[in-house]
Formats: sequence, C-alpha cells, structure tokens
Amino acid sequence: MRSKKYGNDVLAGDWRRPRKGQIPEVPAEPGLVAEDPGSGFCGAVVGCDKFGVTLEDRFGKRRVFPLTKSGFLIDGEPVTLVRPGAAPKGRARSASGSIAVQGLRAQVAKESRIYVEGLHDAELVEKIWGHDLRVEGVVVEYLEGVDDLPSIVEEFAPDEGRRLGVLVDHLVEGSKESRIAAQVTSPYVLVTGHPFIDIWEAVKPAAVGIRAWPRIPRGIPWKEGVIAELGWPDDPPAAWKRILNSVNTYTDLEPALLGRVEELIDFVTVQTQG
Repeated sequence: MRSKKYGNDVLAGDWRRPRKGQIPEVPAEPGLVAEDPGSGFCGAVVGCDKFGVTLEDRFGKRRVFPLTKSGFLIDGEPVTLVRPGAAPKGRARSASGSIAVQGLRAQVAKESRIYVEGLHDAELVEKIWGHDLRVEGVVVEYLEGVDDLPSIVEEFAPDEGRRLGVLVDHLVEGSKESRIAAQVTSPYVLVTGHPFIDIWEAVKPAAVGIRAWPRIPRGIPWKEGVIAELGWPDDPPAAWKRILNSVNTYTDLEPALLGRVEELIDFVTVQTQG
C-alpha cells in the first residue's frame, strides 16, 4: 500500500498549477526528496549543476533531470528546483527542509498515528520532522519492536479517517521484519521502512565524524559492536546522544530514511474524500 501522493497517476489533473499563489522555487540541496511527475521517478538529491539535478531512489538508482520550471513534485505539490544559492531568500525552513510555519499554534492531534520501532527512532523523527508533524497534528509513538505488529494494528482499528503509518528498521527482502510487515493488509495502514539494521545507521557517517558505520558480525549485539569498533566509551545511551546531537537537518540523514518518513507523513495526513 502506498500513499496516494506517491501513486502512479501523477499526471491526473493539472499538476503544474499550484493550489494557490505561484509555484515556489526550492534549492536542490543534497537529501531533498523530489519526484519527476513525467516518469514517476522519486528520489533524493545527490547532485545539482548547470546541466540538471541528479536524484537517487531508495534502490540506489540515479537519474539526471533538467531544472525546468515547475518540473518536480515535493509532497505532491509542484515546485521549480533551482541550484542551491539561487533561490530567493527570506523564507525560513524547518529541519526537514519544508517551509517553516511562523507563529505555529498547537493543534488537536488527529486520530491517525505514526508508529516507529524504538525510542531512538522517535527522537530522530521528532528532531527533523517535529515541526511538520505539529503543523499536521500527527503524533509519533514508539513500539518496542514489531514482533506483535499485526495484533497492534488490529487493536488500533484503522479506517479511512484513522490511518496508521509504521516505520520499520531493517525492512529488506527475506528479513523477519519483511515477513511480519507482509501480514498487515489493511488499505488504511502503510508499513514501510529503511534497510539499516538500526536507526543509528540512517545518520550519515560524515555527520557523526566517522568514515563509515562498522560491519558487525552476526551474533554480536549491533550497538555494542559499533561502539567497540569506533573506540567509544561502552555506554549506548551516551553514544546515541552523541549521534543525535550530530544531526541538525535532513541533509545529515540517508535518503533511504528521508523518503520513507515523508511518505508516512503524506499517507496519514491524506484528506478523506467526501
């Protein structure tokens, strides 16, 4: 199940016409997730120059697209991507790269929810997408693993006006997580995830100040193994605090996580059709 804004029928209607006002110009900064409506290709920006913008999808495939006016979609809305530094200044942006809403007032939370696996996942999502979630009135809750996900979904009782998005760690073909996710079939639930063993890996190594995340052999607890390989003090909570403090904007995160969180937010905030 995919969010309607990430569906295949991207050309339905006049997608180039903004809902109100002019089509915004957005800097094509690394990590920004955009979609080419002509091909349906969706990916994160990994490069931009006078020849065009390079997008990389979650499978690592890259394509170059010209910087045409209103040539892309972000969050389902048409935008004009421009080279970084060329966009008009003056509009503040949140950590996720979205336009910040000034004077934001707290909203009554929607019934729809986003579930993530653990506390660290929830803290990272809050740090980068917290502003966006408060604008939308969406609450993020964390589970202690996904072993009981089917029963948790049943208890949630999803429907058209009560959607559930679930972010799963290590959601790759053949994994335990993928088998559990396959048991959830409600059209009002979107289960998606990233390929990383733990959310720590979704933070770019350069942001943390390391060359790469260590490869830990099977049978060794992953977090403890990483800490040992990096020579950090044997204190997982302190290690996570160090990692989280290194994250300031979406550009510090891997595209494989960025796209999935944006998709979940999109899914749970879709407007009910009257």
